[in-house]
Amino acid sequence: MSVNAPLNRKLRMGLIGGGQGSFIGRVHATAGILDNRAELVAGALSSDPVKAKASAPDYDIPADRAYTSYQEMAEKEAKLPADKRIDFVSVATPNHTHFEISKCFAEAGFNVICDKPLTFDLKQAEELAAIVKKTGVVFGVSHNYTGYPLVRQAREMVRNGELGEINAIRAFYIQGWLRTKLEADSQKQAAWRTDPSKSGAAGCFGDIATHAYNLGRFITGLIPDQISCHLKSFVEGRALDDYGTAVIKFTNGALGTVTASQISHGRENEAWIEIDGTKGSLEWHQEEPNKMLYRVNGKPHQIYTRAGGPYLSALSSASSRLPSGHPEAFFEAFANIYSSVYDDIVKRATGKPFDGAASIYPNVMDGVDGMNFITQSVASSQQNGAWLSLKHPLCRS
Repeated sequence: MSVNAPLNRKLRMGLIGGGQGSFIGRVHATAGILDNRAELVAGALSSDPVKAKASAPDYDIPADRAYTSYQEMAEKEAKLPADKRIDFVSVATPNHTHFEISKCFAEAGFNVICDKPLTFDLKQAEELAAIVKKTGVVFGVSHNYTGYPLVRQAREMVRNGELGEINAIRAFYIQGWLRTKLEADSQKQAAWRTDPSKSGAAGCFGDIATHAYNLGRFITGLIPDQISCHLKSFVEGRALDDYGTAVIKFTNGALGTVTASQISHGRENEAWIEIDGTKGSLEWHQEEPNKMLYRVNGKPHQIYTRAGGPYLSALSSASSRLPSGHPEAFFEAFANIYSSVYDDIVKRATGKPFDGAASIYPNVMDGVDGMNFITQSVASSQQNGAWLSLKHPLCRS
């Protein structure tokens, strides 16, 4: 079959951010081309014009499409012939820049894949959702953990009723890298994440708790009702939270917890989720992503493995690239998000309808949901854990 049939060509990718010293920009670039469905052809790789140009050879971006700003990139790419200009842009920059960049490209008619959290604040997220609806562009948000095959398997099992009614969700994201005040030493990744002017109202909760929250929403489909949250900074002088926990009430009566830390000694990138239903329970760990535990009282515990056999759903099986026993992980999960977005980009490019609000990939509504979660978490914590509403008209139901 031709690449991206019936379009029959690779999609042309542009990258914002990802300059020298970047972590997530390189991940986006790698995931975007992993399945040979896209090629990276243009970029505005840094807010520093010199660094932006100097970083282009690292990605094999030609000099004439290595732009010194995202504004220049949007303007010049829009003027290129249709068979040359980019099909979509990936936004891999600090939080405070997401809105203006995404808005710029969406209004110019370009499809967008934006890193999470979607924007700096909820108001921006709501405005961006309106722009996406008006322009009809494809818009994905890189909550990449939803791309893991066994996370998708968990989603199918819950929605097929294999766990019964969902009673509880326990979602965690535990790290230890900010145990010391790295931002005081101008460590790049720590500096912007702990700066309220760049990260927003939340630190740890905006950075990683959003992933844990999104996992629960993605797998169970439960609708959040209320939240009570406590956030704290344990490192003296740090402006934003580095630890927090929230309790969530869902509309079906289920309870959920989200716990996130960036100050737990020895913890690397330990995201995991446990889900309790009336018929069984699930447990999945991001650091061991190729296995998932399924438990039922009075029966032996079952271990589901990625690409493990016919018991897996079609969605889960289609999300794997290698036979069982060959580990797949972070890049591949990220690439699954990209591949799902590409399906809709191809549909849009060939004039076929697509439902951007009901996608398997996280979309702009999920981005609004994440920003609403952050906003209400911070507000609840400021009110000593008061119960606040998590309902939002733009969040996916």
